[in-house]
Amino acid sequence: MIKKPRILFTSPILHYPPVGGPELRIVNSIKALSKISELYVYSLKPLNESEELNFFKSLSAHIYISPSSRINGRIATSFIRKTNLIWRRLFKKNLFNENLISLTDYRDILRVSNIINADLIWLGYGNISYPLLRFIKGNSQYRVVCDTDSVWSRFILRGLPFAQNDEDKKNIEKLGKEKEEEERWGTQLADVTTAVSEVDATYYRHLAKNPEQIHIFSNVIDLNDYQNTPIKPKHVKNPCIYLAGTFWRNSPMEESARWMIEKVLPIVKKSYPDIHLYIIGQGSDEILNDIKDPSIIITGKIPSVLPFLCHVDAVVVPLKFESGTRFKILEAGACCIPVISTTLGAEGIPVTDGVDIMIADDPVTFANAINKIISDPSRANLMGKRLNSLIKEKYSINSLIHEGNIILKSIFQD
Repeated sequence: MIKKPRILFTSPILHYPPVGGPELRIVNSIKALSKISELYVYSLKPLNESEELNFFKSLSAHIYISPSSRINGRIATSFIRKTNLIWRRLFKKNLFNENLISLTDYRDILRVSNIINADLIWLGYGNISYPLLRFIKGNSQYRVVCDTDSVWSRFILRGLPFAQNDEDKKNIEKLGKEKEEEERWGTQLADVTTAVSEVDATYYRHLAKNPEQIHIFSNVIDLNDYQNTPIKPKHVKNPCIYLAGTFWRNSPMEESARWMIEKVLPIVKKSYPDIHLYIIGQGSDEILNDIKDPSIIITGKIPSVLPFLCHVDAVVVPLKFESGTRFKILEAGACCIPVISTTLGAEGIPVTDGVDIMIADDPVTFANAINKIISDPSRANLMGKRLNSLIKEKYSINSLIHEGNIILKSIFQD
C-alpha cells in the first residue's frame, strides 16, 4: 500500500473510559487502526461532550454521530419506542416500524462513506452488526470488515446444559440456530471476517467462500493503562479473590459466580475462613442481590476495576459457557496477578497449566488451586509474572497493529 487506507469505523458499542470486555475491544481496536489508517469514527450512540468525545477525536480524522443519536433523533426514537410500548399493551402490535430508525442510520453511514471517499467500512463488534453488513453490501460496492469478538452462536448454544426448563431450552436452541444462519450468510457477504483466536477462526473458515478471508484480530489490552498501581481501597481485605464480568439473568457470569459461591468457596474457607470474594461488574449487584454473606462483596459496575484487581491474591475465571477470549485473563496478566480458570474460561489463549495459569474444572480442584496460590506467595508471584510476559508478547496494541496490517494488506493487495 502506497498510502494509508481511509477507514470508516462504526460500532454499536463505543464508550470511554472502557468498562468491560466489549468496550475494551472497541477502544483498543480504534487505537490500533488509528496507527495504520486514516480513520474516521461513526458513532451509533450519543457521545459525552467531554472526556469521551475528546478521546475518540484524538484518534480519528473526524467523528460522525448517527441521526438517531442526535438530539432530535433521540427525541424521535424515544417517542417511537414509548408509543410502540403502549400500543403493544393495548393492541398487541407496534404502531411504528422501529426498523426505520436503523435504516436512517444505515443510509447515513453510506452517505458519510461517500463524503470521505472511504476505502473500507470496518464493523466493530460485528457479531451484532450483520443487518448493517447486509445493507451495506446490498446498496454499495464498499469493502467491509466484519470484526467479531466471539462465535455468538456457540456462546448461546453452550448455555443449553444450564437451561432452567424446557421453554428456556427451546428458546436457546431457536436463538442459537438463528445466529448460526446469520453467521453463515454474514461470513459469505463480508470481504473479511475477523476472529479473536484460532479456535474461532476455524469455525468461520468453514463458513467462508475462501478461508483466506478469515483473519485473526485479537482481543488485546493497552499495557500503558496498567502501569500505575492505584492505592488499595480500605475495604479490600486479604486474603481475597476476584471475579469480574457483565451479569444478566442466567448469564455465564451468574452461573460461574453461583458455582464459586456455592461449590468452591466453602471448600476454600476450610483452609482460609477469613477469605473474601469480590464480585465486580455491571448487573452483579442486581443479579446476585440474594447473596448476604459478609465475606462476599458485590460492587456492581464501577469506574475502574484496577483498585481491586491490583490488590487481590488471585483472579478466578470459573466460566462454564462462553465464546471468544477473556479480557479478565489479559487484565490480570497486565497486573501480574495469578489466575485460576476453567478450561473453557481460558479458551483461545495459549496458556499452560501450572506455568502461567492454573486450570481446574471441578470444585475441589478449583478450591485447591486457590489455596495453593494463597499459601505460596512466591509461586503466585512467579505465575503472575509469566502471564504478564505472555500478554506483553502476544496481546499488546503493537500485536494488534501487526494483525491489522495483515488484514489491510490482504484487502488492498491488488
